[in-house]
Amino acid sequence: MKLLLGATVALLLGALAVSWQGMRRGVENASPDEIARLKKQVTELRQEQDKLELERQLQQLKLNAPATPEANAAQIEAVKAEVELNRAKLAQIEADKAARDARLAQDEEGLLSQRDLEKGDSELRRARMIGEALLIGRIREYVTESGFITFDILMPEQVQNGTVLALRRKTGILGQFTVSDVTPEGGIADLLPGIGRIEPKPGDELILPPP
Repeated sequence: MKLLLGATVALLLGALAVSWQGMRRGVENASPDEIARLKKQVTELRQEQDKLELERQLQQLKLNAPATPEANAAQIEAVKAEVELNRAKLAQIEADKAARDARLAQDEEGLLSQRDLEKGDSELRRARMIGEALLIGRIREYVTESGFITFDILMPEQVQNGTVLALRRKTGILGQFTVSDVTPEGGIADLLPGIGRIEPKPGDELILPPP
């Protein structure tokens, strides 16, 4: 419709320009046939514009027309279904919250019991600290003859030359190593003496030894 209106305005301006030129330059510059052709196009465009406006009004009447009882019933059923769905979602959220609160209460109770036990058992406390220590790396290879390991570094910000790493299995420490070299491919560490003979295996965990 906007295109038609724009074309109409353009043609009107063209006709006006032709008329103006005809007045100034003479009738020979704007022939009657040319003017008649432009007038015909303007008339046709106006008729098309009126047709489009009538169709727009009919569409608007259809949108504003009152809904039938069947349509109202279908809309009511859709609203009811949406309400029931929202109720089910809310009930699930409440159930998840209750379960989460129950787990949290149980964890807190277990943590308090653990702390009470650790007050009289330093070894139990140390085992917990070892088990909760952050994983720094994993052993890739152990060279028995030279007593050093190569390992994958999982937390580069915690590893540098001279860093002491402990070999953890479950909640115990089997030995300790001193990092001697750090490369983009991984690290190298030497076994510290004094703990006895150990046999690190690929995949063994390396942590920062707890105090």
